[in-house]
Amino acid sequence: MHLEGSCHCGKVAFSVDSPHPCPFNRCYCSACRKVAGSGGYAINLSGHYPSLKVKGQEHVRVYQVETEGQRSPLQRHFCGHCASMLWVYDPRWPELVHPFASAIDTELPIPPEHTHLMLGSKANWVEVEGHPDDPRFDEYPKESIAAWHDRLGLTHPIDR
Repeated sequence: MHLEGSCHCGKVAFSVDSPHPCPFNRCYCSACRKVAGSGGYAINLSGHYPSLKVKGQEHVRVYQVETEGQRSPLQRHFCGHCASMLWVYDPRWPELVHPFASAIDTELPIPPEHTHLMLGSKANWVEVEGHPDDPRFDEYPKESIAAWHDRLGLTHPIDR
């Protein structure tokens, strides 16, 4: 599925092809909660990194979490003007990019369930909302974004 996204102020626009466009997860880690907001969690999609096209690249900034002197390899891309979170890139998986669902302008499929992850890090004021049967994890689940989409028959082919 071809996805179009942008920041709030319009200085950055991007597109990416995604075989896994359903907003499947809610991440409650402190980094997602603090940089992305939205109810104490962030929602990422999965895209094919080589297909990522960016207009306004000069306005994009990158934030990498640093804890106890260790810098995370995750590169959180955001607009340097309005601070909208755009996508996450991890060089350990160079074929993938993970756009924030909040930055996507294309109408996204509604998922039949959400995976709630990093609940061990959620703030005490955050209520976990969702279906009673939604999978919930204190850390990361073993099931990947691709496996989740495949299990539920939601994978979209990419024309390359």
